[in-house]
Amino acid sequence: MSTISSATSGGGSVASSAAAAAAAEAAAQSALQEAGQSLIAGSTGNSSLDVQSIVTALVNAKTAGQTAALTNEAENDHTQLTAIGQLSAALSSLQVGLAPLFNGQLQSSFSATLSGSGITASAGTGAVAGTYQINVTQIAQAQSLSSSAFSTTQAAGLGTGNLTISVGGKSMQLSVNSTNNSLSDIASAINSSSSNPGVSATVVSGSDGQHLVLSSTSTGAANTISVNVTNVTADNGLSSLGVTSTAGSPAGSPSSFTSANSASPWTQSTAAQDAQFTVNGTPADSGTNTVTTVLPGVTLNLTSAALGTSGSGSGSGSGSGATSSTQTLTIATDTSAQVTDVETFVSDYNAVVSTMSSLASFNSSGTAGSQGGPLLGDSMLNQIQSTLGDLASSSVTSGGTTATLSSLGITLNADGTMSVDTTTLTTAVQSNPQAVGALFNSTNGLGQQMNTAINAFTQSGGIIDIRNNQLTADLTNVQTQANALTAYTAQLTSQYNDEFTALNTLMATTNSNSQYLTQLFGGANSAGALASGGSTS
Repeated sequence: MSTISSATSGGGSVASSAAAAAAAEAAAQSALQEAGQSLIAGSTGNSSLDVQSIVTALVNAKTAGQTAALTNEAENDHTQLTAIGQLSAALSSLQVGLAPLFNGQLQSSFSATLSGSGITASAGTGAVAGTYQINVTQIAQAQSLSSSAFSTTQAAGLGTGNLTISVGGKSMQLSVNSTNNSLSDIASAINSSSSNPGVSATVVSGSDGQHLVLSSTSTGAANTISVNVTNVTADNGLSSLGVTSTAGSPAGSPSSFTSANSASPWTQSTAAQDAQFTVNGTPADSGTNTVTTVLPGVTLNLTSAALGTSGSGSGSGSGSGATSSTQTLTIATDTSAQVTDVETFVSDYNAVVSTMSSLASFNSSGTAGSQGGPLLGDSMLNQIQSTLGDLASSSVTSGGTTATLSSLGITLNADGTMSVDTTTLTTAVQSNPQAVGALFNSTNGLGQQMNTAINAFTQSGGIIDIRNNQLTADLTNVQTQANALTAYTAQLTSQYNDEFTALNTLMATTNSNSQYLTQLFGGANSAGALASGGSTS
């Protein structure tokens, strides 16, 4: 039998395995004694044999100890696999917490604040600390066009033909026939088309009739809507769906449109236009209100609230006649994010230490065989504890600066956990960024070293992977032995059933014959039928 359980688990697992086997053996011996009494009773003619009990007792006597040992070994293996899973999960969480400390993000965290309303901003890698004056004069819009009104009769069947619907350089073809030429059918076909270029269609019923409303799904002056109608027959209004839109000129100004049928003109409720603004006096524009290309590492989100008070100007977009106000964007190093990242690392590290301590714990008040944690005394766990502890107490030198965790207000406790003095840490990231940068540099920083060590533990071929494979192999071996023991148990049961059934039959026959002979020849208290001249029949 494999001995992996005793080699990899705490002493409590070995003791509990021996105790379980001993208990099983004791129970089997007790049952065997009861079976012996059944044999004695049967042999004296007092009763027939309890074959089932005898067979069960004999089979258990031969297999109980091995069955208990295999069961306990499998339980030990599963317990250790669960424990290793808990350890792996804790190490994985620590790696997530370490990421900002070794991937260069720690000191690339910036805050972005604005002095006014209508603009929000975020800053990340590549951003540069500074102040910028933002003046928004126009926000990006998506064009929306409404057709002329159609009567109920017209809307039920506009005629047949072909529509080419274009948005921003992309287009779709729609064949209109007698089965799909109602206004609602056309709108539905546009929306469901797999080649839809980026337009939504809606039928709006007004007091003057039904209108087809087309809206671009993307903002920007380039995303104008055009509808070209060809091959019209039985025209009942289909030709009046033709419209041509053009981007505004100069670039960024609101779009314009021309209806194919001046007698049934389209109207523009919202013009296609770009956002327009200045940064420190430099003009800029964007097809969307999410601007990522003007300031490195900075994302601006513009809304109409940034325009100030709108003036008049129907149908030309919210930017027409608007007055704007300049507001200040401040990009600054986000020291609070740095503090949070370091504190997250400490919390995740402490979780690993706590998990390892629990798995290797010893409870002297527990029952014999269950006092030790599943990985008490385990060499794999000891190696991980030692490696992480050594790294946490080491110093790092980079760029001529040497730093330790203690220089940031982080101390190592006697139980292996860390404690953070938030005030000292905040002061360090604000006034001593060189030490922070040295300790957590991306080449040989503490975060990088811990991440490398954890990868070595958890990777294919690492000590955790090797242990998992050993335990899995042992479980397979235990199952193989259990299958063989099951087959042996079935064979033994069948054999004993046959033997003791035959014995029971023989003993019953012997008892019957004995009773007959006693009646015939007499016994201790009877002369018998022959002595008295009687008959036994």
